Amino acid sequence: MRTTSVLISGASIAGPALAYWLDRYGFDVTVVERAPVLRAGGQAVDFKGLTHFTVLDRMGILDEIKQRRTGTTDAVLVDEDGRRLAVMSGEFTGGDVEILRGDLAEIMYRRTAGRCEYLFGDSISALTETADGIQVEFEHGEARTFDLVFGADGIHSRVRGLVFGPEREFVKFLGHYYCVAGASPWSENATKERITAHGHNAPGRFAVSGGAKAQQFYVFASPELDYPRDDTAAQRRIVQEAYAGVKWELPRMLGELAEFEDFYLDSLSKVELSEYTRGRVALVGDSAYGNTLGGFGTGLAVVGAYVLAGELALADGDHVVAFARYEEIMKRYTKKAGNSNAGRFMAPRTARGIKLRNWFLESRAFRLMTKYGDKATNDIDLRDYPTLVSAPIAG
Repeated sequence: MRTTSVLISGASIAGPALAYWLDRYGFDVTVVERAPVLRAGGQAVDFKGLTHFTVLDRMGILDEIKQRRTGTTDAVLVDEDGRRLAVMSGEFTGGDVEILRGDLAEIMYRRTAGRCEYLFGDSISALTETADGIQVEFEHGEARTFDLVFGADGIHSRVRGLVFGPEREFVKFLGHYYCVAGASPWSENATKERITAHGHNAPGRFAVSGGAKAQQFYVFASPELDYPRDDTAAQRRIVQEAYAGVKWELPRMLGELAEFEDFYLDSLSKVELSEYTRGRVALVGDSAYGNTLGGFGTGLAVVGAYVLAGELALADGDHVVAFARYEEIMKRYTKKAGNSNAGRFMAPRTARGIKLRNWFLESRAFRLMTKYGDKATNDIDLRDYPTLVSAPIAG
C-alpha cells in the first residue's frame, strides 16, 4: 500500500527540494522548520556539472537560479602589504553557478508552499515508531502521526540525534571554523560579472574582503569550541580573538564586523554515517553526508532529494525497498564527491604551508585536481525518475 503522509524536518535546501518531488509524486507533505520565517541571505552556495544542472532543470528552477546568481569572484591572495601572491579562481570556489543560500531556499519554497504544509517556528521533540507509522511530538504543536519522517535539518540534525544517536558519534570536527558576514539578498541590480576580492593568510587563518559571496569571509584553525549557537555577540568575539594581531586589512574588517546583521559562524565538520536510513526515517543532505565547505554540499542535497523521492515513487511508497536503493546510490556518489577538508587548504597552519599552497594554486597539478572534482560531481547513474514514474513500473 502506498505511503502518503510524510514529515520533513528543515526548510533550507534539502527539505524544500524533497518536498517538491514528493508532492509531485502524490505524497502528502508537511515541512517543519525551527526558524520563525524563511531565512534570507546567508552564505553563497553553488552547483557544478551536468548532474546538478539536470536535477535543477527537471525541477524547473535552473533558469531562475541563473538569473539570481551572484557574480564569479576570483580571490587574489596578497601579503600583508597587498602584494599579489596567487589567485583562488571563482570556478574553484563557486562552481559553475553560485547563488545565496537564502535566495535558493526562497525559490524552492515558492514552488512548494501552495501545495505542501509548512510549520514555521517549531521543531520535532520526539519520534516513536509504531507498526503503522511514526508518532511525532513537537516543541509547540500537537502530536501527529506520519508514515515517514525525513531529516533535512543540516549538519546539526535534530532528527539524526533522536533516531541515530548523539552528534558527537557521527559528526567529526575537522579542526577549523568559518564565518560569513555581510551577505546580501539578491536584487535586480546585482552584478553577474566577474568580480575580484582580496584575501590574506596568516598561519592557521584566512580572511577575504569583498566579492559577491559576502563582504567578509573567514576560515581559521582552532581547537573545538563550546559557544552558544544563538549568541552572535559571543561568536563575533571568537572571530575577533582568532585574528587579533593579524595585519593587512584585518583591523578594519574586525572593526566592521559588528555592523553586519547577516552573520554566521560554525565549525568545519564532516558527517560520517554507515547508514542514511533507519526504520521509517531517512536523512538527506547535510544531516546524512554533510562536509562543510567541501564544495559539493548543496549539489549533494538536491541530488539526494531527487533520488530519495524518485526511489520512493518507483517503489510505490515501499520505504524498505526505496531506502535500500537510495543508500546504494548515494553512498557511492558521496564517497566520490564529498571527501575533502577545505580548512587545511584555505588556512594552512604554517608559513611554509601557506607558501606551498600558493605555489599549488598556480600549478598544473591544481588544474588537474579541479578537473577531477568536476568529474566527481557527475559520477552517478542519474535515473530519469519523472519519466519512469509516469510510465508503468516493471514488476
